[in-house]
Amino acid sequence: QVQLVESGGGLVQAGGSLRLSCAASGSPFTFNIMGWYRQPPGNQRGLVATITTGGSTVYAESVKGRFTISRDNAKNMVYLQMNSLKPEDTAVYYCNAATTFKMYWGQGTQVTVSS
Repeated sequence: QVQLVESGGGLVQAGGSLRLSCAASGSPFTFNIMGWYRQPPGNQRGLVATITTGGSTVYAESVKGRFTISRDNAKNMVYLQMNSLKPEDTAVYYCNAATTFKMYWGQGTQVTVSS
């Protein structure tokens, strides 16, 4: 059974930093794409960033230059370094991992940025 376990969320002041981690396990197939999505209060879930096994990345415009996604293929880990955080970054952040056949989601971790 595939599991994605996030860690690293919390409360931080505006301008601060947090690092999210996600450990993926249980799949016999390669997670071709791993990434992070977020759901602000009262809004829909949306893309934050994704990264392929080869290191190609995609970022939402709102986080470019502030967030950095990385992964460790050997450990099936994906990370999100978040710098210069803003109150509008407040959301539940979800880890996502996709094989050729299926997409998986973590349970989410809360990130709250106070002004």
